[in-house]
Amino acid sequence: MASEVFDRLADRYDEWFDSARGAALFAAEVECLRRLMPEDRPGWVEVGVGSGRFAEALKVPEGVDPSLPLLEKAAARGMKTVRAVAEELPYGDGELEGILLVVTLCFLDDPEAALREFARVLRPGGLLLVGFVPADSAWGREYLREGGEGQPFYSVARFYTCSEALDMTGAAGFRFLKAASTLPMGPEQELGEPPVLDGIVPGCGFTAMMFTREPAGPDAGKKPSPVASQ
Repeated sequence: MASEVFDRLADRYDEWFDSARGAALFAAEVECLRRLMPEDRPGWVEVGVGSGRFAEALKVPEGVDPSLPLLEKAAARGMKTVRAVAEELPYGDGELEGILLVVTLCFLDDPEAALREFARVLRPGGLLLVGFVPADSAWGREYLREGGEGQPFYSVARFYTCSEALDMTGAAGFRFLKAASTLPMGPEQELGEPPVLDGIVPGCGFTAMMFTREPAGPDAGKKPSPVASQ
Protein backbone atom coordinates (compact mmCIF):
# COMPACT_ATOMS: atom_id res chain seq x y z
CA MET A 1 0.00 0.00 0.00
CA ALA A 2 1.18 3.52 -0.83
CA SER A 3 0.30 4.71 2.67
CA GLU A 4 3.14 2.61 4.10
CA VAL A 5 5.68 4.64 2.11
CA PHE A 6 4.18 7.90 3.35
CA ASP A 7 4.17 6.63 6.94
CA ARG A 8 7.86 5.83 6.69
CA LEU A 9 8.91 8.95 4.78
CA ALA A 10 6.47 11.58 6.07
CA ASP A 11 9.22 14.07 6.91
CA ARG A 12 10.90 13.69 3.53
CA TYR A 13 7.55 14.15 1.75
CA ASP A 14 6.64 17.30 3.66
CA GLU A 15 10.10 18.88 3.49
CA TRP A 16 10.08 18.61 -0.32
CA PHE A 17 7.55 21.46 -0.41
CA ASP A 18 10.12 23.76 1.21
CA SER A 19 12.76 23.09 -1.46
CA ALA A 20 13.13 25.66 -4.23
CA ARG A 21 11.71 23.32 -6.88
CA GLY A 22 9.01 21.92 -4.63
CA ALA A 23 7.83 25.38 -3.62
CA ALA A 24 7.66 26.52 -7.27
CA LEU A 25 5.68 23.47 -8.38
CA PHE A 26 3.36 23.75 -5.39
CA ALA A 27 2.63 27.43 -6.10
CA ALA A 28 1.80 26.67 -9.75
CA GLU A 29 -0.49 23.79 -8.83
CA VAL A 30 -2.30 25.82 -6.16
CA GLU A 31 -2.99 28.62 -8.65
CA CYS A 32 -4.32 26.09 -11.16
CA LEU A 33 -6.68 24.59 -8.58
CA ARG A 34 -7.72 28.02 -7.30
CA ARG A 35 -8.84 28.94 -10.83
CA LEU A 36 -11.63 26.37 -10.52
CA MET A 37 -12.57 26.42 -6.82
CA PRO A 38 -15.62 28.30 -5.57
CA GLU A 39 -15.03 31.25 -3.26
CA ASP A 40 -16.90 29.71 -0.33
CA ARG A 41 -15.82 26.23 0.72
CA PRO A 42 -17.83 25.17 3.78
CA GLY A 43 -18.52 21.46 3.78
CA TRP A 44 -15.39 20.69 1.75
CA VAL A 45 -12.95 17.89 2.59
CA GLU A 46 -9.60 17.04 1.03
CA VAL A 47 -9.23 13.29 0.52
CA GLY A 48 -5.55 12.37 0.62
CA VAL A 49 -4.80 15.51 2.59
CA GLY A 50 -1.25 14.39 3.37
CA SER A 51 0.53 16.99 5.47
CA GLY A 52 -2.15 19.60 4.78
CA ARG A 53 -0.23 21.86 2.40
CA PHE A 54 -2.91 22.10 -0.30
CA ALA A 55 -5.84 22.19 2.14
CA GLU A 56 -4.21 25.04 4.04
CA ALA A 57 -3.46 27.05 0.89
CA LEU A 58 -6.96 26.53 -0.53
CA LYS A 59 -8.78 27.01 2.78
CA VAL A 60 -10.30 23.53 2.90
CA PRO A 61 -10.97 22.95 6.61
CA GLU A 62 -10.94 19.15 6.87
CA GLY A 63 -8.80 16.35 5.52
CA VAL A 64 -8.81 12.57 5.28
CA ASP A 65 -5.73 10.39 4.95
CA PRO A 66 -4.66 6.85 5.97
CA SER A 67 -1.20 8.02 7.11
CA LEU A 68 -1.09 8.98 10.78
CA PRO A 69 2.33 10.72 10.57
CA LEU A 70 1.05 12.94 7.76
CA LEU A 71 -2.23 13.64 9.56
CA GLU A 72 -0.26 14.86 12.55
CA LYS A 73 1.43 17.41 10.29
CA ALA A 74 -1.91 18.44 8.79
CA ALA A 75 -3.40 18.90 12.26
CA ALA A 76 -0.46 21.13 13.18
CA ARG A 77 -1.45 23.32 10.20
CA GLY A 78 -4.92 23.75 11.65
CA MET A 79 -6.77 21.04 9.75
CA LYS A 80 -9.53 18.94 11.22
CA THR A 81 -8.21 15.47 10.38
CA VAL A 82 -9.83 12.07 9.91
CA ARG A 83 -7.91 8.82 9.48
CA ALA A 84 -9.57 6.78 6.74
CA VAL A 85 -9.03 5.48 3.21
CA ALA A 86 -10.69 7.03 0.17
CA GLU A 87 -12.61 3.86 -0.60
CA GLU A 88 -14.39 3.91 2.81
CA LEU A 89 -15.11 7.46 3.97
CA PRO A 90 -16.66 8.08 7.41
CA TYR A 91 -19.42 10.37 6.12
CA GLY A 92 -23.12 9.89 5.55
CA ASP A 93 -24.84 9.82 2.17
CA GLY A 94 -24.92 13.30 0.66
CA GLU A 95 -23.17 14.86 3.66
CA LEU A 96 -20.41 16.81 1.87
CA GLU A 97 -20.49 19.89 -0.34
CA GLY A 98 -17.17 19.30 -2.06
CA ILE A 99 -14.14 17.03 -2.26
CA LEU A 100 -10.61 18.06 -3.18
CA LEU A 101 -8.31 15.35 -4.54
CA VAL A 102 -4.79 16.59 -5.34
CA VAL A 103 -2.03 14.32 -6.65
CA THR A 104 -3.82 11.47 -4.88
CA LEU A 105 -5.57 9.68 -7.74
CA CYS A 106 -2.26 8.01 -8.65
CA PHE A 107 -1.85 6.60 -5.11
CA LEU A 108 -5.34 5.14 -4.62
CA ASP A 109 -5.53 1.37 -4.23
CA ASP A 110 -8.89 1.26 -6.05
CA PRO A 111 -9.66 4.56 -7.81
CA GLU A 112 -12.96 3.35 -9.24
CA ALA A 113 -14.23 2.36 -5.78
CA ALA A 114 -12.98 5.65 -4.33
CA LEU A 115 -14.83 7.69 -6.96
CA ARG A 116 -18.06 5.78 -6.27
CA GLU A 117 -17.55 6.56 -2.58
CA PHE A 118 -17.10 10.25 -3.40
CA ALA A 119 -20.40 10.17 -5.30
CA ARG A 120 -22.08 8.63 -2.26
CA VAL A 121 -20.93 11.22 0.28
CA LEU A 122 -21.45 14.28 -1.94
CA ARG A 123 -24.85 15.96 -2.03
CA PRO A 124 -26.60 16.27 -5.41
CA GLY A 125 -24.87 19.19 -7.08
CA GLY A 126 -21.79 18.68 -4.92
CA LEU A 127 -18.39 19.28 -6.47
CA LEU A 128 -15.30 17.13 -6.99
CA LEU A 129 -12.03 18.89 -7.87
CA VAL A 130 -9.27 16.55 -9.06
CA GLY A 131 -5.70 17.72 -9.64
CA PHE A 132 -3.14 15.31 -11.09
CA VAL A 133 -0.07 14.82 -13.27
CA PRO A 134 -1.16 13.36 -16.64
CA ALA A 135 0.71 10.18 -17.49
CA ASP A 136 1.34 11.26 -21.08
CA SER A 137 2.89 14.63 -20.18
CA ALA A 138 6.65 15.14 -19.98
CA TRP A 139 6.29 15.41 -16.20
CA GLY A 140 4.32 12.17 -16.01
CA ARG A 141 6.88 10.34 -18.11
CA GLU A 142 9.70 11.70 -15.93
CA TYR A 143 7.98 10.57 -12.73
CA LEU A 144 7.35 7.14 -14.25
CA ARG A 145 11.03 6.91 -15.13
CA GLU A 146 12.07 7.94 -11.61
CA GLY A 147 9.64 5.44 -10.13
CA GLY A 148 11.15 2.69 -12.24
CA GLU A 149 14.55 3.64 -10.86
CA GLY A 150 13.35 3.33 -7.26
CA GLN A 151 12.12 6.78 -6.26
CA PRO A 152 10.03 5.71 -3.25
CA PHE A 153 6.86 7.74 -3.87
CA TYR A 154 6.65 7.40 -7.65
CA SER A 155 7.48 3.70 -7.48
CA VAL A 156 4.09 3.05 -5.82
CA ALA A 157 2.16 5.47 -8.05
CA ARG A 158 0.03 4.71 -11.09
CA PHE A 159 -0.38 7.73 -13.35
CA TYR A 160 -3.40 8.29 -15.60
CA THR A 161 -4.05 10.29 -18.75
CA CYS A 162 -6.74 12.96 -18.85
CA SER A 163 -8.92 10.66 -20.94
CA GLU A 164 -8.61 7.89 -18.37
CA ALA A 165 -9.50 10.30 -15.56
CA LEU A 166 -12.58 11.47 -17.48
CA ASP A 167 -13.64 7.88 -18.14
CA MET A 168 -13.30 6.90 -14.47
CA THR A 169 -15.17 9.89 -13.12
CA GLY A 170 -17.92 9.52 -15.70
CA ALA A 171 -18.38 5.86 -14.83
CA ALA A 172 -18.77 6.82 -11.16
CA GLY A 173 -21.62 9.22 -11.96
CA PHE A 174 -19.81 12.54 -12.23
CA ARG A 175 -20.36 15.17 -14.92
CA PHE A 176 -17.42 17.23 -16.14
CA LEU A 177 -17.75 21.00 -15.69
CA LYS A 178 -14.43 22.71 -16.47
CA ALA A 179 -10.66 22.34 -16.35
CA ALA A 180 -7.42 24.29 -16.05
CA SER A 181 -3.82 23.30 -16.79
CA THR A 182 -0.32 24.49 -15.93
CA LEU A 183 3.36 23.49 -16.28
CA PRO A 184 3.48 23.65 -20.09
CA MET A 185 7.27 23.40 -19.93
CA GLY A 186 9.17 20.16 -19.44
CA PRO A 187 10.80 19.15 -16.15
CA GLU A 188 14.26 19.94 -17.53
CA GLN A 189 13.31 23.58 -18.26
CA GLU A 190 13.25 26.62 -16.00
CA LEU A 191 9.91 26.93 -14.22
CA GLY A 192 9.72 30.69 -13.85
CA GLU A 193 6.06 31.56 -13.20
CA PRO A 194 4.09 28.95 -15.15
CA PRO A 195 0.85 30.24 -16.69
CA VAL A 196 -2.53 28.79 -15.79
CA LEU A 197 -4.40 27.91 -18.98
CA ASP A 198 -8.11 27.27 -19.32
CA GLY A 199 -9.15 23.77 -20.36
CA ILE A 200 -7.35 20.47 -20.75
CA VAL A 201 -4.10 21.42 -22.48
CA PRO A 202 -2.18 18.47 -23.95
CA GLY A 203 1.37 18.22 -22.66
CA CYS A 204 0.88 20.26 -19.51
CA GLY A 205 2.36 18.67 -16.39
CA PHE A 206 -0.59 19.41 -14.10
CA THR A 207 -4.30 19.40 -14.88
CA ALA A 208 -7.21 20.27 -12.60
CA MET A 209 -10.74 19.11 -13.43
CA MET A 210 -14.00 20.10 -11.76
CA PHE A 211 -16.93 17.68 -11.73
CA THR A 212 -20.43 17.71 -10.28
CA ARG A 213 -22.46 14.90 -8.79
CA GLU A 214 -25.65 16.18 -10.43
CA PRO A 215 -27.76 13.59 -12.27
CA ALA A 216 -26.34 12.75 -15.65
CA GLY A 217 -27.65 14.86 -18.50
CA PRO A 218 -27.35 14.48 -22.28
CA ASP A 219 -23.71 15.65 -22.23
CA ALA A 220 -22.64 13.56 -19.23
CA GLY A 221 -19.38 11.79 -19.82
CA LYS A 222 -18.63 13.85 -22.92
CA LYS A 223 -14.94 14.60 -23.15
CA PRO A 224 -14.29 18.34 -23.55
CA SER A 225 -12.05 19.72 -26.24
CA PRO A 226 -8.84 21.24 -24.86
CA VAL A 227 -9.15 25.01 -24.53
CA ALA A 228 -6.23 27.24 -23.55
CA SER A 229 -5.91 30.90 -22.76
CA GLN A 230 -3.52 32.66 -25.10
